[in-house]
Amino acid sequence: MKPNRLKELHSNGRCAIAGWASIASPFSVELLGHGGCDAVVVDLQHGPFSMDAGVVMLHAASATPAVPLARVSGNHFAEIGKVLDAGAYGVICPLVDDAGQARAFVQAVRYPPRGGRSFGPARGLLVGGKDYFDAAGDTVLALAMIETQAGMDALDDILAVDGLDGVFVGPGDLSIALTGRPQFDWRTDPMARALARVRDASRRAGRYAGIWCVDGAMAADMARAGWDLVAPGHDAGMLQAELGVRVRQVRDAIG
Repeated sequence: MKPNRLKELHSNGRCAIAGWASIASPFSVELLGHGGCDAVVVDLQHGPFSMDAGVVMLHAASATPAVPLARVSGNHFAEIGKVLDAGAYGVICPLVDDAGQARAFVQAVRYPPRGGRSFGPARGLLVGGKDYFDAAGDTVLALAMIETQAGMDALDDILAVDGLDGVFVGPGDLSIALTGRPQFDWRTDPMARALARVRDASRRAGRYAGIWCVDGAMAADMARAGWDLVAPGHDAGMLQAELGVRVRQVRDAIG
């Protein structure tokens, strides 16, 4: 099976960078995948598009050097299987609050006997290879999102679930859980303490630790702090931020 570069980077102690596709456009995915990102995450939770559009976006990601990943809308067996059959090399599952939910997630990602995934990876065979069934269990990433107080309380139990590769922090929701607001400063408590706890617990368990970041500065800080996968914002935010810079440049020129 075609290897998963994210696992190779992790085994070498290297932080990976993920582009985050929230715009329903294969072209946007291609820009991220050819823009130096190690992975592209198709966001089926908060991206304003359907599964049909998401599958086409995964097709586009597969045609770039980046690893195609999907954040699913929830811990749904059928949806997780569908994105994997479409060629996703990893799944990020939101709102995993305890070990039981983590085990249900793993059941959807792994084939028997490790899980309960149904076999039918028509496109997975095309992009992965003829040995997909035998190799997918060690190649496809399963990352459970930690973004609630319950998830934090059960963190060690979640990380101990067999077949789970690691966790991925949703800092906006985690900030709501800790402070009541989605806005946060990752450099100060309580967020700094919570993020360090997730990173350190993942290291102790030998698991993957990923995080969505508000911008490049946060992503750089997280990479320096030893996180395995950082997403420096999403495509819509990058477009909006860069547009704001360019518009201001012109407004300043014309007075």
